[in-house]
Amino acid sequence: MCGNNMSAPLPAIVPAARKATAAVIFLHGLGDTGHGWAEAFAGIRIPHVKYICPHAPTQPVSLNMRMSMPSWFDIYGLNPDAEEDSSGIKRASENIKALIDQEVKNGIPSHRIMLGGFSQASANSANKDMHVLQCHGDADPLVPFIFGSQTAEKMKSLINPANITFKSYRGLPHSACPEEMVDVKRFIEKQLPPITDL
Repeated sequence: MCGNNMSAPLPAIVPAARKATAAVIFLHGLGDTGHGWAEAFAGIRIPHVKYICPHAPTQPVSLNMRMSMPSWFDIYGLNPDAEEDSSGIKRASENIKALIDQEVKNGIPSHRIMLGGFSQASANSANKDMHVLQCHGDADPLVPFIFGSQTAEKMKSLINPANITFKSYRGLPHSACPEEMVDVKRFIEKQLPPITDL
C-alpha cells in the first residue's frame, strides 16, 4: 500500500479500461486477501473505474486463538459489546487514507473515490451524506443476519437514512454471490457515473 507501514503486499488492482475518473477501494474480510475481490470486480468492471483491493497485514487475531492471518486490526470478539482494537483500527484507517491520498495525487477527485468492504462498517459526522449499500446473506453463520440488520438501523441514526440501502440474499452464507455483485455494480454505476466532459 502507498504509505504502508503495515507490512502488507501492494494492493491487487483492476485498472480502468479507459482513463480512470473514479476509484473503488475495497477491503477484504478477516483471513482473506484482495486478490479474490479484484477478480470479482474484474468481472463487473465499469470502464472509467479503477478498483483497488489492498491486502491486510498478517497478524495474530485474538478471536482465532491468536493465529496469524490477514486482518486489518485485532478482533477480540464478535458480540456487539466486545472490546475493540482502537490503535489497530487507527493504524488501518491511516493506511486507507494514504491509499485515498495517492488516488487524489493520481488525479481522481476525492468525491469520486468510493470505499467499500466485505464484513466492514463505519460512519462518522464527516460523511453524513454518503450513500451506503449494505448487503447481507440471511444464512451467514459468522456474522448473524440480525447483526447486519441492526447495523443498518444504527447507520440510519448516523447518516441520512434515505441514503442507506440494505439488501439481503436468501440462503447466502458469509460470502458473496452473483446477484449481490450485480447489485454492487449498479450501486457503483449510480454513485460514480462517467464524466462526459473529458
